[in-house]
Amino acid sequence: MKIGLISTHSFLVPGGVKSHMVNLQKEFKKMGHVCKIIVPRREENEDYGPDVILMGTSFSLPISGTQADFSFVFTPGAIDKVLKEEKFDILHFHNFGLSGWQIAENPYAAPTKILTWHASLEGTSFLNVFPFVKSLFMKIIKENIDGILGVAPFNLDLFVDTNKIKAVIPNGIDLKKFNPEEPEIQKYKDGKINILFLGRIEERKGLIYLLRAYKILSKKYKNIRLIIVGGGPEEDECRDFVKENNLENVIFEGEKVENPIPSYYTTADIYVSPATHGESFGIVLIEAMACGTPVVAFGNQGYKIVMEDKYKDFVAEPKDYKELAKKIEILITDENKRKEMREFGLHLVQKYSWDKVATRVLNFYQEIIKSKKNSRII
Repeated sequence: MKIGLISTHSFLVPGGVKSHMVNLQKEFKKMGHVCKIIVPRREENEDYGPDVILMGTSFSLPISGTQADFSFVFTPGAIDKVLKEEKFDILHFHNFGLSGWQIAENPYAAPTKILTWHASLEGTSFLNVFPFVKSLFMKIIKENIDGILGVAPFNLDLFVDTNKIKAVIPNGIDLKKFNPEEPEIQKYKDGKINILFLGRIEERKGLIYLLRAYKILSKKYKNIRLIIVGGGPEEDECRDFVKENNLENVIFEGEKVENPIPSYYTTADIYVSPATHGESFGIVLIEAMACGTPVVAFGNQGYKIVMEDKYKDFVAEPKDYKELAKKIEILITDENKRKEMREFGLHLVQKYSWDKVATRVLNFYQEIIKSKKNSRII
């Protein structure tokens, strides 16, 4: 089978959709399928190798405290050329914007078209303010898409009025890359309890709330350290907060780090993700768990899906930094609880391995193809 994975998001910056597509491609290729990614360009010098086709242009668009993508193909002939040459059996769209619409409606598009909707509309009123946009979007989906996947159940709420076949298949994780055997960063192994934040420093990711929680905790515990990995538009504000409040042992590692990301997880005693909204799935949470690191998080829609069973005790109400501090404090003071959550997390993530996720996606393709054949027979 020849599969085209279509991104409406730039690959220039890291992100959950990019990671999802790259790993899905790897698994499909391992299974013997031909798979290429089509992604819009944001800079002239982008190059991701022969299996990634750059087509269209991506523009950064600020929405609800984060950076979204607006993508468009200015030369429609480029779509003709790529689709005629590649002859895909499946086109699998990951989110859906103008460039996706252009590709889906092209006469040379694959006979079967799948959409994975990664986006969480939590915290945004865009579709309520502009209901005609939603109506147009749903019309396009009904006319062009054969099956719809969500990485979490609430992702499919937007499509409740469509009669398309739908399923929930979560994000996956590379358990060879993220594992508890990754070497720790020795400069941080000095007896202090390391609390880790890893992500983009923007409003939606909520670092300022973790800093407020850390301020409370640092008055009671002198053996703690906060390691911050990432960069973004709110970084100056967060640095100012640290300085103004004389917070000790707060380390800003920056965006371009010397050590592999899994090593930050294994070095940490506690991983905290204070994202307030807009998360469709807790990929950073399962990365930390896979590395044997206990997790505390705000209870946004996407994170609640991952923080199940025993981890429900370590979910705080979004923006409630005092409750967040109490959840972190449990793990600071109780080493046995940290060990218990480490073991539970390592067990929990097994169902998210990429080989299992990719197999489920392929089975969904086959279900859609079979359904289309049966409808033609009828």
